[in-house]
Amino acid sequence: MAESKRTYTIRQLCSEFGVTPRALRFYEDKGLLAPERQGLNRIYANRDHGRLQLILRGKRVGLSLSEIRDLLNMYDLPDGGVAQAARSVTKFRERITALEQQKLDIEEAIAQLRVTVGDLEAKLATVNPDHLPSAGDYEQVLRAGLNEHPAAAE
Repeated sequence: MAESKRTYTIRQLCSEFGVTPRALRFYEDKGLLAPERQGLNRIYANRDHGRLQLILRGKRVGLSLSEIRDLLNMYDLPDGGVAQAARSVTKFRERITALEQQKLDIEEAIAQLRVTVGDLEAKLATVNPDHLPSAGDYEQVLRAGLNEHPAAAE
């Protein structure tokens, strides 16, 4: 099957994938993308388009750039993608296990915080009931915290 000759400009890839030109240049510097050059312009092949899609998926599930590079570099092996697929399955299963553990850890932390909040609210209710925060107060504090740290909202 012949590879498509479709090409993309940096602007087209940025628009389609919601990334910045700086991110694309970063991936290029790391050897993950290899656009051709026409003067000062970068011309991305269909291969780069597919690689960028895989890079972003890998990042979304928590793979390091090194892990992503290793998987991408296996693409050209003469085994029809078998080694790449097998290695990907192994990496993805590892990430599933890690994410499931993180989920359990987060659920446990939330449960512990709820118990602590309940204990503290009970204490505050006996000492000074007028200063007991409401659920709306919690939401306001959360929103204020997210506004101070926009990365937490992403």
